[in-house]
Amino acid sequence: MRENIHRFFRAARGAGVHVSPAESIDAMRAVAQVGVSDRTILRDALLLTLAKSQDEKLALGDCFDLFFSQPEPRQEQPEANGKDASEDTDQSPSSAATSDASGGSPPAELGPLAQMLLSQDRNAVAAAIASAAGAASLSDIRYSTQRGIFSSRILDAMGLQRLRDDLDELTATNPALAERLRAALDALREAVRDTVAQGLALYAREEAENLRNEILRNAPLARIERRHVAEMRALIRQIARRLRERYSKPRKRQRRGHLDVRRTLRRNAAWGGIPFLTAWKRKHRDRPKIVALCDVSGSVAQVSDFFLLLIHSLHEVVDDVHSFAFSSHLIEVSDILEKKSPEEAMAEIMSKVGFGSSDYGSSLVDFEKEFMSTLTPQTTVIVLGDARSNNLDPRADILRRISERSKRLVWLNPEGRLAWGFGDSEMPRYATFCSVVRQCATAQQLERAVSDIVATYQ
Repeated sequence: MRENIHRFFRAARGAGVHVSPAESIDAMRAVAQVGVSDRTILRDALLLTLAKSQDEKLALGDCFDLFFSQPEPRQEQPEANGKDASEDTDQSPSSAATSDASGGSPPAELGPLAQMLLSQDRNAVAAAIASAAGAASLSDIRYSTQRGIFSSRILDAMGLQRLRDDLDELTATNPALAERLRAALDALREAVRDTVAQGLALYAREEAENLRNEILRNAPLARIERRHVAEMRALIRQIARRLRERYSKPRKRQRRGHLDVRRTLRRNAAWGGIPFLTAWKRKHRDRPKIVALCDVSGSVAQVSDFFLLLIHSLHEVVDDVHSFAFSSHLIEVSDILEKKSPEEAMAEIMSKVGFGSSDYGSSLVDFEKEFMSTLTPQTTVIVLGDARSNNLDPRADILRRISERSKRLVWLNPEGRLAWGFGDSEMPRYATFCSVVRQCATAQQLERAVSDIVATYQ
C-alpha cells in the first residue's frame, strides 16, 4: 500500500496538485493513523493533507476516484456451458468429463492464471492485474502510443505464455473448457486495456499537459485559435504564478539581508564564537517602480488580453506599479487590476478603452499631461504594443522625454521584427529612445521579457 500511495502522489502532481516532500510525509503519517480499509476516510485524509485550495481539492478528489477505481474483468460464460450442465447424467464418459471440467474445479495441471480465470475469482484477478501493472512499471507510461506495449507487459507478467500453452493443450483434449478459457482470456485482455487506459489518464496527464503547454508557449499570441484561448489564459496564469513564487521570496530575504560572518564572529567572541548575536549585511537596491502602458486597440486586442494578465501579476510581485491602457486615448487602470480578478479587470478595461483605433500620439499626450509625475529616475517604463499609429503623428518627442525622466524604457512588441517600420509602424522611430526593444510574439518570449525586467530589482 505504501507503493500505491507513492504512485498516487505522482498521479496527483500530474493532475496539477503541488505535492512537496514534506506534504508527502504528512500524508503518509495521516494514512498510517486512519488506515486504508475505509476508502472514504482515506480520501478525506489525503485531501486534508495535500489540497491547498478549492481547485486542488476538486482535482485531487477526481484523481483519487480514478486512481482507486480498479477495472474488473467481465465474466463471460458461453451458453453451451449451461446446456451441458442441464444434460442427463447418462451421457458418454467423454461428455461427462467435459461437463465436470466446465462446471467444477479447474484441472490441477493448468497454470495459475488459467485456474484463476476458470474459477471466476474477480478479486484474485483484479489483484493479479494490479500486481502485474506494478511489475510492468505502468506508472512510467507517458504517451497513448504506449498502450499496446504496457498491455503486453502486464499480460506477460501475469503468465500469458503459460496460459497459451494451456489453451493449446485443452483445445486438443477438452474443447469446451478451452472455449470457456478463451472467453475468460478475452475478458482479461479487456480488463488489462482498461487498467492501461486508467494509468494513461493518471500518469501521462502531466507529460501531455507539458507537451501541450510547450506548443502553446511557442505559438504566436495573435494567431491563437478560439478553442485554445482558455488554455492560453491558464498558461499565462501559470507564468504569473511562477513570477510571484520566484520574485516574492527574494524580496523578503532582502529586507533581512545576508549573514555577515566576520561581524557575527567578532560580536560573539566573548561566548567562544557561539552566535548568540547575529549581524546582517544588506545591499542597497532601488525600490522597484514600474510604469506599464498597454495597447488594447483592435489590432492587438487578442494579444492585449494576455498582456493584461501579465501586468496583473506585476501588481502582486512589485510593490509600486502604475498601469495604463490605451487605444485612441489613455486611462490609468492600476486600481482595476489591484482590486479585481484578472477576468473582471480585463473585461472592464476592454469595455472602457479597448478595441478602438490606435493613436499612439494622442495617448502619449494624455500621459504627459496627467501622469508624467509618476516617473522618477528609479522607474522602469514598459510599453506593450505594435507601435502602429494609423499614420497619425506618433509624438516620438514625448517618448523621448519619458525616456529621459525614467531609469529605462522597455518596448515589447508582439509583431515580428520584419514588420517593424513597414506601413504605419513607427517602431524604428520609437526604438531610438528605448533602452530595450524586444519581440514578444509568444508566451515564452513574454515571460522571459517580464522576468528579466523584474529580476533587475532583486
